[in-house]
Amino acid sequence: MNVRALIVIAVLACGALLHAADLPPGLPTLRWHLAARPWKPLAIPASAYLDVIEGVCRVAAKHQAADGSIIDPYLKREHQYSTPYFAFAVGVLLQGGRGVDLKDSGIRAMERSTAALAGGSKAIPDQHGEFFLAALPEALNLYEKHVPAETFKRWQTRLTTPVDSIWEGSLSHLNNWRTYAMKGQWRRDDIAFVRKQWEDNQAARIVHDKWNLYQDHSSDPESLAVEAVGRGNLLAMMDAVPEIGDAVKRGTQTSLLLQSPDGQCPMNGRTDDHVFNDVLYQLAFEVMTGRTKDKWLAGQYHRAAMLSFQSFQRWRRTDGNWAGSFFITKNRFDPAERIGYQPASQWGNYNGAVMMHLAEAWMQRAFLKSDAKEQPTPSEIGGYAFELDPGFGSAFANAGGMQVAVNLRGDTVGRYERFWSAMGVARFARAGWDSRLGPSDGEREFKSGRGASFAPTWETEKGWVRIADVPDRYRVAFSAIEASPALVRFLLRYIPLDSGFGPLCRQDFTVTPDGVLVEQKCEARAGQRTGITLPLLKDDGSPLQVNVDGRAATVAYAKDGDQQAFLALDVASSITAEEAPLRSTYGWLIPARTMSSRVFIYPRSATDPSATDVLRSFRITGSGFSTILGKVSGQTYSGRTSAGGNCSGAPVKFAGPCQFVAQLADGRVMALETDLAATATIDGKLVPLKPYTPWVRPASSR
Repeated sequence: MNVRALIVIAVLACGALLHAADLPPGLPTLRWHLAARPWKPLAIPASAYLDVIEGVCRVAAKHQAADGSIIDPYLKREHQYSTPYFAFAVGVLLQGGRGVDLKDSGIRAMERSTAALAGGSKAIPDQHGEFFLAALPEALNLYEKHVPAETFKRWQTRLTTPVDSIWEGSLSHLNNWRTYAMKGQWRRDDIAFVRKQWEDNQAARIVHDKWNLYQDHSSDPESLAVEAVGRGNLLAMMDAVPEIGDAVKRGTQTSLLLQSPDGQCPMNGRTDDHVFNDVLYQLAFEVMTGRTKDKWLAGQYHRAAMLSFQSFQRWRRTDGNWAGSFFITKNRFDPAERIGYQPASQWGNYNGAVMMHLAEAWMQRAFLKSDAKEQPTPSEIGGYAFELDPGFGSAFANAGGMQVAVNLRGDTVGRYERFWSAMGVARFARAGWDSRLGPSDGEREFKSGRGASFAPTWETEKGWVRIADVPDRYRVAFSAIEASPALVRFLLRYIPLDSGFGPLCRQDFTVTPDGVLVEQKCEARAGQRTGITLPLLKDDGSPLQVNVDGRAATVAYAKDGDQQAFLALDVASSITAEEAPLRSTYGWLIPARTMSSRVFIYPRSATDPSATDVLRSFRITGSGFSTILGKVSGQTYSGRTSAGGNCSGAPVKFAGPCQFVAQLADGRVMALETDLAATATIDGKLVPLKPYTPWVRPASSR
């Protein structure tokens, strides 16, 4: 056995010893309350949902044929479930006292859709009967007072068509499609059907998952996009079978930790980075807002739903006749280019998904009438690092609203001539910041096999190889080291499967509310150069401002807007950007490179210190690092707006051991929370603290 093979075996064994459990142990429940960054409610009214639904419906109505069908403007024909989803959305508008002039269009769409359903599978566009089932029974109720009794009776009779005539067979489409059929049969009061499908083929997809996320089995790694489809549909039936309720409640609570701090749903797997995915997350959060007895958790769901809604508005079109509708994937390229699409990705059905599921979200909010008040979400609070079920091959870490999302496995087979997951760190995101700049996802081209993610890179005789290029030659091991609300540490080990292939690398991550320090060590051949790939978003349909200068690389949409900065910390290092860009779903990514062993990722807002000033101030210390943003000292972080970690290093004195998080303003403690009963000295006074119960400075002493 050669020396290289021995090194790999040693590292694998060491990994088994060093691997820490997901942190904190009580996940997905997160008990902390204080956000590290300034926080205020979004207070988005339910009427804003109707505004968006109406905008999409008005564009779709322009493409309605005389028979009521919605014609896809690119395909030039009715496609999949566009028509019943339009009918449902118009019905909800009418329910909300809006879109009265669209009523005739909605009625014609109902007539067309119910007739197609009654005609059976072959009469339904693209044999998508399961989706018709999910929409039409509820839509029927919405139109009862808007149509003559004989019309309503005709539609009602059509909707008694047996399910076996509507779908392509009981053995076809056992993935998320089956949950649409279950949702429809649930609305047709066929509880026996729901229970049978759950027991026969659906329970195994979610009950046995480590975090009760839905496994669609339509890509490898599993899709975190389609996951929301299956779990979201099952949420509608949580009362049908107790086991369904238990699984979907825990899975949806887990998804709170996966949501980007700015509201995006997670990337990864088939159909990721599609706009309607965020709407699915919003719908699930709206459901749980009204179904959660814990007021704090209900408030987190309420806030998370609003973050999702706010997030996907970035891809709402404003151009000409398309104004009010949405781009299909998360970019502003001409939709005719189909960037990031799968074959099913079309204008009619996926704008239909936006209007339909947003309409369902409005109904949940309007009729459940929860009194929950917005609270900071887990992704805005942080304090966790954990790995998903191996099927998903992903890990997430978050400190104070600074999120790092990792693809531990990359897509090696592809589907629909696309690789859906790129190995390496795929997303950096921060609360109150535009995570598109992060970047929001990596990329691996299907034809060339070249990829880009934040991960190790190394030089060979043929050029530089990036980890995202070779997911079939590597495995990535994740280990959580420590997690508190303002300081999280974890490590990634990039291990070659073939001992003679590439270097064995280790990346240590120190995550704080203000940025992420990454320290890399690689065991390479003598003389072989190694580095780190830094993906820079260059153009997403309109050019971004990209600047690579010495040891700093920055990206921004506008001079006075949010900016992403990658800072190479080794004094003798630099950043280069001479390699050809790749077009990800989000836009063109420049695979910049540095051979610095240390990189600081700094998501900057316009009022924050400049990237240059942060770089100049950066100092590595014996117990961490310090910058003008803040410092890490051992197990404690102290920044401009927050501090947290081990109480022994806190900016206030504590009696007894604990972990803490503090909100700061001009160096003063404005709010304080600990995980154990403790006594803190604030302004010379002893303040008793109960576990996970924030102390807030009285207004009189602010």
